Amino acid sequence: MEETISLKELFQTIKKRLWLIVLLTVLATTASGVVSYFLLTPIYQSSTQLLVNQSNQQGMVDVNQIRSNVEIISTYNVIIKSDAILEKVSQELDGKESIPSLDSKITVGPEGTSQVLKITVEHEDPVMATNIANTTAEVFQKEVTELMNMNVESVTIITPAKISDNPSPIKPQPVLNMAIAFVVGLMAGVGLAFLLEFLDNTVRNEQDVEKLLGLPVLGSITVIEDKDVQEAIRQQRQTKARTRGETVGS
Repeated sequence: MEETISLKELFQTIKKRLWLIVLLTVLATTASGVVSYFLLTPIYQSSTQLLVNQSNQQGMVDVNQIRSNVEIISTYNVIIKSDAILEKVSQELDGKESIPSLDSKITVGPEGTSQVLKITVEHEDPVMATNIANTTAEVFQKEVTELMNMNVESVTIITPAKISDNPSPIKPQPVLNMAIAFVVGLMAGVGLAFLLEFLDNTVRNEQDVEKLLGLPVLGSITVIEDKDVQEAIRQQRQTKARTRGETVGS
């Protein structure tokens, strides 16, 4: 016999386990907020932009030269994160950051398909993030000609990294984390509610008997509480007493 679940039964299951759904949702959201606000270390971001041009002997705009500059951006990415550059950056920072630490905090990439190179730094300290970004750009500006072994007309720092008066971290994002935790907690609560309902084999009413046995219910026995029995006995005695009194009076 194929078992079907009606929409009404779904709502009844949710209503029955509503406390569980609410509890899991609140716990997940609260835990996410506590972790985001009090346990995770805020990370700040700072970035600088560079423009690197190879020398042009003809003194005019060369489309092929521009295309070559764009294609060589990937080489600049590797050079900036190489030990040769990062070692000098570490020295400029008085050894406050090691080479592996700098490598993990620095991200280099082009701005779209342009000749502009962007150096992005993520750090727990917004001031240090700014210093690392600017120092890396300056060191690259000094060392790129020797490392590339080619004519580089200019390395221009278009936009140096700056620290705002009131810097805000890029992560964690407590509101977003709590919103995600709310949805996950809600889904987990609903899923657990239906799982518990599926595993619950308790027979509570006639409908459960019909589903379990596949047979129609012909009758049912009402459960009588002890207090109801005592009340019935008391009323019966009162009735007999009144009947006897009426018989004697007559």
